[in-house]
Amino acid sequence: MNYLNELLFGLYPYVAGTVFLIGSLLRFDHGQYTWKAGSSQLLDRKRMRLGSNLFHIGILVILVGHLVGLLTPHWVYAPFISAGHKQVLAILVGGIAGVMCLAGGMILLHRRLTNPRVRASSSRADIFILVLLMVQVSLGLLTIPFAMHHLDGGVMLLLADWAQSIVFFKGGAAEHLAEVGGIYKLHILVGLTIILVFPFTRLVHVWSAPLGYLGRRYQVVRKRG
Repeated sequence: MNYLNELLFGLYPYVAGTVFLIGSLLRFDHGQYTWKAGSSQLLDRKRMRLGSNLFHIGILVILVGHLVGLLTPHWVYAPFISAGHKQVLAILVGGIAGVMCLAGGMILLHRRLTNPRVRASSSRADIFILVLLMVQVSLGLLTIPFAMHHLDGGVMLLLADWAQSIVFFKGGAAEHLAEVGGIYKLHILVGLTIILVFPFTRLVHVWSAPLGYLGRRYQVVRKRG
């Protein structure tokens, strides 16, 4: 079991991360015509706006929350908030964002599977990654009842120690998860798999998020005389 734990949570993260980075670079270099979200809004506007907004707002909050929560060292926030209070905050915010993301994603998935025009324009990878994301969000929501039984923040600190050990190349990362519950491990494994397949799906459009629009100057548009 120790060998399997080391393989899944000590080695697999680096395999997934390497494929994620190199695969993204190769796809950008050799497949720029596929570097897009592949919007199907013109094919069917019904449910698109509601589903897309719920999904994207939810998943962005979840992503930022995970990055900040897992990669911020404990000593940074310790003077302001305890580990237990931070976990309660994560449960509340993550729970709301997770429900939003799941609801929006299920709307988009149902639309993609049941609308003939949208289904015809969808690849297997499109459906696969959306299903995988829904599984991952569901697993995240399922961790909440387990987290309610240990509100001292101990498990959250173990997860953060594991994530920081992986990202900052510290040794013994897998040891932090040795005593963590199976639901958390499954959640991590599915998350790592999403990172692994990221370059081969439409998720690559995340790299091209138009953040520059937030800081650009206003453009004056006038009607032709």
